[in-house]
Amino acid sequence: MASSFAVCRLHMRGRGSPVKCLQRLDTFLLRSIGTNVVAAQEKDGPKSLYAVQTERQEQAERSVLVSCNSRTTEKKFLKYLSRHGDIKKHFFYESYGIYAVVEFANRESITSLLERAAIPHNSPNQQFGQQCQPQTTPPINELIQRLSKEESIDQQIISLTEAYQLTEENSRLRFLVCSLLKDIAAAYFPECTIRPFGSSVNGFGKLGCDLDMFLDLDGISGRNLKMPKSGLSLEYQMKRANSERAVTQSILSVIGECVEQFGAGCVGVQKILNARCPLVRFAHQPSGFQCDLTANNRVAMKSTELLYLYGELDQRVRCLVFTVRCWARAHGITSSIPGAWITNFSLTVMVLFFLQKRSPPIIPTLDQLRDLAGPADKSVIEGNDCTFVSDFSKIPLHSNTETLEELLHGFFEFYSTFAFSRMSINIRKGKEQNKPEVAPLHIQNPFETSLNVSKNVNATQLDRFVALCQESAWLFQQIETNTPRGLGGNDTSTPWGLASILLPLNVAGVKSRKKKRHEPASERIKSLLESLKNKNHQKKS
Repeated sequence: MASSFAVCRLHMRGRGSPVKCLQRLDTFLLRSIGTNVVAAQEKDGPKSLYAVQTERQEQAERSVLVSCNSRTTEKKFLKYLSRHGDIKKHFFYESYGIYAVVEFANRESITSLLERAAIPHNSPNQQFGQQCQPQTTPPINELIQRLSKEESIDQQIISLTEAYQLTEENSRLRFLVCSLLKDIAAAYFPECTIRPFGSSVNGFGKLGCDLDMFLDLDGISGRNLKMPKSGLSLEYQMKRANSERAVTQSILSVIGECVEQFGAGCVGVQKILNARCPLVRFAHQPSGFQCDLTANNRVAMKSTELLYLYGELDQRVRCLVFTVRCWARAHGITSSIPGAWITNFSLTVMVLFFLQKRSPPIIPTLDQLRDLAGPADKSVIEGNDCTFVSDFSKIPLHSNTETLEELLHGFFEFYSTFAFSRMSINIRKGKEQNKPEVAPLHIQNPFETSLNVSKNVNATQLDRFVALCQESAWLFQQIETNTPRGLGGNDTSTPWGLASILLPLNVAGVKSRKKKRHEPASERIKSLLESLKNKNHQKKS
């Protein structure tokens, strides 16, 4: 039987095994073979980040990534794969072609499938008619139309969050890419693990965000072995380096070379080894992800865990973060291009700080989380205290009943009058502190407390942020009094509520970043609303 699939994988046996790669031009099958991960015991309440990662890693080890021929039907595709074992989950998506992620019930099915990776062709007239899962967020115009049809601002915020947050399928795909990349690293470090961190797992990532990965070598046998009381021990003979940074650079240089030469679908490989945190950057075409791989970034891992914890404590946290980020991007406050703009991480910390300042507070401060920590939670990384509680049941929460609408309006009001010229934002203490340095915006890094995470932001960008907060807060007041709500008898074609503050810059009347004389904000907003009413009236007539 002629094969329409070719196998492209790395199969390691021991430390010195060769890399085998069979290639075909039309389609290919990718699979990672790794070690078992013992799942953390699930407790009552929200799962810990460790438990979520363990579950995802196990799913990835039982999964295959398949490039699908357009002439193969979904029915025949699944029928063939089910010969090798029960299929627990599958979905399709599009990225430089049609791909499928298939999770089997047992890992033995992977071995069986790889031994006979072939699917027969159908007739040329048949098409692969599966429904593909979205991998990117909807365009802003489409989002505004969707939000305009909702019945309340709270529902608009929830709808935006659902449209932007990572889906179950996208999350699975991210862990699968980590598993595939681990096959390459395992040639040199057989017991290593590659874990996603940052927006891919902290609960605040949106569809289309980059995939940040961490090469974890602590699982290698004997790496964390403590010196016995006798003072004698055995250790692997290893080549010594001048510093830990030099070791990290060497590891990433070798891994980067392997990714470039043998990583199926990995293109545009860059080894950025002299950065503050050395990394390997590349695009993984089968998934469509832009990937960054680091090997010594444990503080970032703790930041990921902290953000995940805050997001799990109260569902309003994630909703507000997604909404503020979307608002900021719509008005050019944030950008995908590095520069003097406010970053998504800085915006997230600003939202957390605002929620700590509510009365009563919606989330605790980092110091309060540290005081609740047990002995197993203690974590000091490079002299930085990264300790905080991981058991959700130990965290007391206040009964704050504010709605999402009230919180979003409150966010704009809060930062419209914040004393940025004198004060620093500090989620460890949960209160303003005097600036320790001269900078337009100072947001203390939660763990590396001597660092300002917003050091890149200039005065012009901060002024734009404050001005837009003021205009959005004013517009919210007009929404509450002038805009009808509900679907019954009301025209939903005119943007209202949250949709109205997401309108493009040229519509909202906010000029470019160059200094220009503005007419009063209230006049511009009145003109905007009057213009929208006139357009709506013309449509009806």
